[in-house]
Amino acid sequence: MKFRYMKSEVSSGLTSAEARRLLAAFGFNEPVPLRRAVPMLQFLHFFANPLIVILLIASVVSAVTGDMVNAVIIIAMVILSVTLNFIQTARSERAAEALRKEVAPTATALRDGEWREIPRLEIVPGDLIRLSAGDLVPADARLVESRDLHAQQAALTGESLPVEKEAAPASQTASGQDERRDMVFLGTSIVSGRATARVVATGPATAFGKIAERLAEKAPETEFERGTKQFGLLITRVIIFLVLFAFLVNAALRRDPFESLLFSIALAVGMTPEFLPMILTVTLGQGALRMARQKVIVKHMAAIQNFGSIDILCSDKTGTLTSGEMTLDQHLDPRGKDSERPFLLAYLNSLFETGISNPLDHAIRLRGVNPLDEAILIHDHPDVRGYEKIDEIPFDFERRRVSVVAGRAGSRLLITKGAPESVLAVCVEYEVDGRRLPLDQSARHSCEVFFRELCAKGYRALAVAYAEVAQKAAYGKDDERRLVFAGFLTFSDHPLPAADEALRAMADDGVKVKILTGDNELVAGHVCSQVGLNVERIVLGDEVDRMTDGALGHVAEQTTVFARVSPMQKNRIIQALKRRGHVVGYLGDGINDAPSLHTADVGISVATGTDVARDAAEIILLERSLPVLHQGIIEGRKAFGNVMKYLLMGTSSNFGNMFSMAGATLFLPFLPMLPTQILLNNFLYDLAQVTIPTDKVDQTFIRKPRRWDIRMIRDFMLYIGPISSLYDFLTFYALLKVFHASEQFFHTGWFVESLATQTLVIFIIRTAGNPLKSRPSAALAVTTLLVVLFGVTLPFTPLAAWLRFTPLPAGFFIFLIAVVGAYLLLVEMLKRRLMKMRLT
Repeated sequence: MKFRYMKSEVSSGLTSAEARRLLAAFGFNEPVPLRRAVPMLQFLHFFANPLIVILLIASVVSAVTGDMVNAVIIIAMVILSVTLNFIQTARSERAAEALRKEVAPTATALRDGEWREIPRLEIVPGDLIRLSAGDLVPADARLVESRDLHAQQAALTGESLPVEKEAAPASQTASGQDERRDMVFLGTSIVSGRATARVVATGPATAFGKIAERLAEKAPETEFERGTKQFGLLITRVIIFLVLFAFLVNAALRRDPFESLLFSIALAVGMTPEFLPMILTVTLGQGALRMARQKVIVKHMAAIQNFGSIDILCSDKTGTLTSGEMTLDQHLDPRGKDSERPFLLAYLNSLFETGISNPLDHAIRLRGVNPLDEAILIHDHPDVRGYEKIDEIPFDFERRRVSVVAGRAGSRLLITKGAPESVLAVCVEYEVDGRRLPLDQSARHSCEVFFRELCAKGYRALAVAYAEVAQKAAYGKDDERRLVFAGFLTFSDHPLPAADEALRAMADDGVKVKILTGDNELVAGHVCSQVGLNVERIVLGDEVDRMTDGALGHVAEQTTVFARVSPMQKNRIIQALKRRGHVVGYLGDGINDAPSLHTADVGISVATGTDVARDAAEIILLERSLPVLHQGIIEGRKAFGNVMKYLLMGTSSNFGNMFSMAGATLFLPFLPMLPTQILLNNFLYDLAQVTIPTDKVDQTFIRKPRRWDIRMIRDFMLYIGPISSLYDFLTFYALLKVFHASEQFFHTGWFVESLATQTLVIFIIRTAGNPLKSRPSAALAVTTLLVVLFGVTLPFTPLAAWLRFTPLPAGFFIFLIAVVGAYLLLVEMLKRRLMKMRLT
């Protein structure tokens, strides 16, 4: 469906009724529509697991061959497992969706005759939208009115520099729509200027939507995904070995082929942590909720583990080390004497300027009220009274200055303020005590020296200049020439009281903070030294450009402060650190931060940041502060710590039990445990672990950034697994030689011993320290003990006959207590050695 509009309609917006009709016709404004799966289809999706398919096939075969007990038990356990997974996943997804809605981007649209903030999803073709610097373009739109508009189109075209846009008839170029100067596109951002535009395409119909459709399934692999894949490969290799070994041994001993096949399948299920997806989902979901309570909102739950793994945080100093609230301290002439003239000119500029909200402009306007009498406004001053705005040349990141043209009594004054270097570059005179003098080389040098002195004292300085200009219809960048330099305004952004303490706390927890700022090195050095950061060497943007990627990586590791760096230079620094093996977080809230937010392992923005920054980030801080960010990192480590408990316990215990079963087939005249008993054992064991997400995490694990440690998982499997097998074989000996067990007695006794050892070991593995001092959560303790109690009493219930169990004598339980106690003690000794090697 294509949208058309009449040219006579370009100045009017839509009514709410029209918007609802168009929304129904064109759908939500999503480049790749969010596919809200039907609950039943979501439930059925969990059956796509290959192991589940194998189990269902086995149950069908059992039913066909007349073994209905096996068939019913297998199907019951599969359905129960899938149902638990579905319920927990649905709960976590609802929680994550609620968090995502809190940071949904908006757009300014004309509805019912007034400009409103509309959720970007609800923008429709025909909407009239307003754009200004810092906005993310919400849809493909044709410009109706524009002024000095520049858009960053790198996401679509790869162009590194902003592209100028203007409201004009579509240019007839051979290149097609993407090069129309009167079009702006979804996925791009406004760098400077302002505009009004009519939406012509939304969602999949946009240029960005067509690209997003093709790339939707090719998202870059995260470290978390790489870790799960490596873990999956490890488990797959072990499963293949054990299953083939067990099946071939049973075949060689000429046992019942079908029973041997079911036994081998049960081994595969027993070795596979099939509850891992649920444990991951629940743990990360609860982590996201805890982080929300700490004012940290997670847009994608998979980012939680990456957040906890951060070992380097890159950030600007403003708002991180300092309050971000500028106060105007001084207004000085070019020679450094107090002068009212620079302030009055800067006030006019700030009063008439539009675009991005700027803390410096806010400080200037705040001083527009006379401190002695709040009823007297500064624009009652004779020097600024009567001026009206004629035009504006907006700020952009290349010029680093903004100009307004103000008129009064037939004369027009162009007033420019901005970075001193860029303002001085277009000045030819300077003003002192009402006199205008040539800005020769000596005078220019004196101004530059004075500016550096201000910076060295920690001041942020703006330069102000002006020129009388002739009357004309519109003004542009070419009019910023041959200006008169009026002087400086100095501002202070004082370090946050707790910044130095927060930096030390993060360093203690293994997170280094690196400052990447566009400010000059003198200001950056002064502020960073006040909060205890190392400023012995400050690397400038020009130096970054001269370095190779390899050299930059080495320098970036050793350097704490980078000054005068552009957005692309920040991007290179982050990439260099990632190539050196670091997990890098980037905190930014501006338009120019978007590339770095995309490049970092974890992009972090704030709720008050620009649309571009919030959209690019994975983590949103409701309050910009290092303590809040630090607490978020700790919550990420806690979530991953609980995931690791399940992995370490599951792989070691499961491997030991499955290895015992495979080994027992060599000397037992019957299967060591029936397939249904193996499946029930595995299900009960997994059920006990569902409450792991509620458990506390040791400070040992939280103190440093943690990643997927496949070697530690492998070591636990290869060292602790055989210990479990050792006690299993001891149990086999006792059952056969001491208790003279029948086949049914053997199956029952080993079922109980196996369930008790592999379930209770969670109390040992859950902590790197003394398990008697580190208490588990109440939920974990209760579920674990209840599962063991159920397993012990099961042989005495009516279900025993169905499961082919038999009641056990009292002597066996005395033996069981001794075996479990010795096993846990030995695991505790070995665990401490293994964790000491990996966690220190």
